[in-house]
Amino acid sequence: MNAQAAPQVLIPRNEIDAEVRTLAARITADYRDTNPLLIGALKGCFMFMADLVRCLEFPLEIEFVRLSSYGDGTESSGKVNLVQGLNVPVEGRHVLVVEDIVDTGLTVAFLLEYLKEQRPASLKCCTLLDKPARRQCEVCVDYIGLEVPDRFLVGYGLDCDERYRNLPDICYLEK
Repeated sequence: MNAQAAPQVLIPRNEIDAEVRTLAARITADYRDTNPLLIGALKGCFMFMADLVRCLEFPLEIEFVRLSSYGDGTESSGKVNLVQGLNVPVEGRHVLVVEDIVDTGLTVAFLLEYLKEQRPASLKCCTLLDKPARRQCEVCVDYIGLEVPDRFLVGYGLDCDERYRNLPDICYLEK
């Protein structure tokens, strides 16, 4: 990966905003009367989750977990680690996992299994970006925003070695 090459815009901010509003409308219709717990997987989800929750029209709670599967590279190690778990109980709660991107599926599968063990009343998953070309395991994602090609993406919370998270657009890096 040539880290010196300038990121190229794949999805501009206005398209991201429109997709966030569309997802929020669907989630609002489904969760309006449930006071759900939204769980974000840090660090990548922070921008998407912040924009999403500002569009939701019902009471909710927010919690974060921190998972790692990349280390310091651009390829998933294939092993997911729970770096920081939950600080609140989820048993009997309606839980919505909020992800920035579903790529190999390994991280989402790990997180959903971790949460299922805690016996939530319901468990669903929302992702802004879906990259099915890289899927290594089947995962159920209930709310999918945009399908993206098999490129290394940065911006809008996504990073390459902790860089580029602050870009307002979703961009890709040339190899």
